[in-house]
Amino acid sequence: MLARLVADNDPDFLACADDRDWRPEWRVELISTYKTHRVAPGSESPQATAEDALEHQLPILYEILEACRIPIVGFDGYEAEDVIGTLAHRAPGPVRIVSGDRDLFQLVADPKIVVLYPKRGVSEVVKVNGSYIESKYGIPGNAYADFAIMRGDPSDGLPGVPGIGEKTAATLLAKYGSLERIVEAAITGDGAGALGKVKMNLDYLDRAVKVVTIPTDLPIPDADLSRPREAPPADVLELAETYGLAGPVRRLAAALTGSPRET
Repeated sequence: MLARLVADNDPDFLACADDRDWRPEWRVELISTYKTHRVAPGSESPQATAEDALEHQLPILYEILEACRIPIVGFDGYEAEDVIGTLAHRAPGPVRIVSGDRDLFQLVADPKIVVLYPKRGVSEVVKVNGSYIESKYGIPGNAYADFAIMRGDPSDGLPGVPGIGEKTAATLLAKYGSLERIVEAAITGDGAGALGKVKMNLDYLDRAVKVVTIPTDLPIPDADLSRPREAPPADVLELAETYGLAGPVRRLAAALTGSPRET
């Protein structure tokens, strides 16, 4: 997958983000249900199943990537999405975030930052920019985080505002433009309808904003994220062979060393 992404996008810089803590305690303290279903005994959620399956594979993958000189960046106490948020905003030029995590849609910033959302592996991806978000959800292109906060997100254990689903959240954002303005209208309103439900859940909204918002200013040490364009050392293929990954690593090496496309 990484070989295909490098070949298709020809990046000058490249990094893989690491979950140093996929369920940070500070987020759990704010919303106790945050990802609770993934740690419940006998959990069969897709996320929990995937994490169990990958647990023994990740050290091998990281070893291979590091041997190919591809940086893996993490930060203690934070999730991979937080690392991505910080690296994306630090980058001097256009950024493409590749992830199936829709939380990252909040980082979209036309024209600098777009998300490539896998539709069928990485052979088919959706380019998520502000226009896509407006068309798909009927909300302002920069309001995805506000949308997720009000609607809730079962995959992350976020309950949302009771009585406000996807349609109502979209309607409110289309009218007021942001969660901040919705809250202002709810506080000054008569407590009826959807705004009344918002007014009754101001404490939840305050906590959810802190949980859902991806930081863009973590003090991650500077690192050279330049894409390696030289072939990996010969012993990398030997290492890959021991893990049955020689084919994928050869394809990755070929993509990394490919000549830049003229655009």
